[in-house]
Amino acid sequence: MSAERRLEQLGLTLPPPPAPVASYVSAVRTGDLLFVSGQGPTRNGRPVYTGKLGGAISEEEGREAARLCAINLLAVARAELGSLDRIGRIVKLLVFVASENGFDRQPFIANGASDLLFDVFAEAGRHSRSAVGTNQLPFDIPVEIEMIADVASVPDGE
Repeated sequence: MSAERRLEQLGLTLPPPPAPVASYVSAVRTGDLLFVSGQGPTRNGRPVYTGKLGGAISEEEGREAARLCAINLLAVARAELGSLDRIGRIVKLLVFVASENGFDRQPFIANGASDLLFDVFAEAGRHSRSAVGTNQLPFDIPVEIEMIADVASVPDGE
């Protein structure tokens, strides 16, 4: 089953891709790889969550923030490629988690994004990943995620 069909079955509608907030582009394709710039948990250009894990943000909210980051990553990827079915595999996620001192559950927060990618891409959504705690992220967001994907040479079904 295609990634686009799985997304539909999950009841997810991707938003327009978030615009870059500084001097960079949202995605770069080189060869068969698509590098998607870090995305935060935003809707309509505004953070949905602010604060740090282990403080103002609960683990449940952190996982939901990571899931929203993944939705924004997919929106950028679709805008760049025309269809998520062009993605052959998710290669890697780099997850930054704004964390209070002593908070060490960054991998569990990152699962909010990873689990969504598994749901959308099945086995091709299994990826390598780093989950890193940091003291501050832009605009006080709790999570920022960047993604590397392998681009299939021919879309699924063609």
